[in-house]
Amino acid sequence: MSMRSAGRCRQAVAGLVFALLAASTATGESCRIAYDMGSSGIRAGASGSAVTTQVGIDYLDPLWAGRGLEETVAPTIAALNDLPREAGFPADCARVGGGFSAWRLALEQDAGRLAAILALIHAASGVSVLVIPQLQEGAYGYYGARQLLGDRLTTNHVLDIGGGSLQIAGERSAWGDMLGQKAWHRRLCQEIRSSESVPCALQPMTGAELATARSLLAELLGGIAAALPGPVTMTAISRPVSRGVAPAVARVVPSGAGADVLQRAAISAAIGQIAGLTSSETVVATGNSGDHVVYLLSTMLLVEGVLLATEGESLKVAEADLTNLPGLLADDRAFAWGKRHGCYLERLQMLGLDAYASDPATCPRSEQ
Repeated sequence: MSMRSAGRCRQAVAGLVFALLAASTATGESCRIAYDMGSSGIRAGASGSAVTTQVGIDYLDPLWAGRGLEETVAPTIAALNDLPREAGFPADCARVGGGFSAWRLALEQDAGRLAAILALIHAASGVSVLVIPQLQEGAYGYYGARQLLGDRLTTNHVLDIGGGSLQIAGERSAWGDMLGQKAWHRRLCQEIRSSESVPCALQPMTGAELATARSLLAELLGGIAAALPGPVTMTAISRPVSRGVAPAVARVVPSGAGADVLQRAAISAAIGQIAGLTSSETVVATGNSGDHVVYLLSTMLLVEGVLLATEGESLKVAEADLTNLPGLLADDRAFAWGKRHGCYLERLQMLGLDAYASDPATCPRSEQ
């Protein structure tokens, strides 16, 4: 089953996923350590601690190049062992890693190859790494936003744009796909520039190329309406929006962006103003840093497309350092699988992403 079709099949059970997460509590262990293993690195956190530590590791590039994840194993093991010590976390905590977009891609490419890598990581670090389904990642994002923002979260969904994937998540419904900032940029590079390089030089873009990009994105986002019964209001909780799109739009179209809100019309106007510029000209026009400006136009198009797909006129923006750690630390199922990792790896090869949702209690007694 492809990543896209698997994600669509699980949209129907999103409400159960979120209800389970909302009810979960960190029980059964004196302490827990979790690792948020995204497309560009690892961040570690522990129950009862506000401290996090992180390290950068590029997981997407070797996967996109067809090399698998073998070259990332050594730095991954080092990070899993070193990060808790650097943070001063207790040595006897239960430890689980959540593998997100890049790990889902690795699973889609070769389940047996990934299982062997996860077994090697476990043997060398003691950390049980699980491949987390996309909708569960959305649940983590919503849970983390509720925890961090409290009453400031006034919308019914959050929008989380990572490097490899995108999630729109609420308490009872969710949608997600492999359309993160870098993944969507790569798709445009392939479609418009016939390039496999990431990043590529998308700018300047012609009107016809913008139309092609918008049409492609509308097709890719076509499942949102069915998965998210309206009305949908959203708060963006990730840096590609809070540090990229929002300040750029505020500078280019000052009337269309407030301190914490973006108007769809203003995003569209900003796209029209910067599409024909070169990257260096875009840096001057938007104040965006040179390292990230190459992704700015494609990310603007992505946010505009999400608002169109949800029939939203505006998007709230939260400047918050949100991660998947609070949700993962509260996820009893994940830590139950952490105690039965051999059984989990067998099911991962048989069931794919659905291994996570199966019942750890049904593993053989030797794994109990």
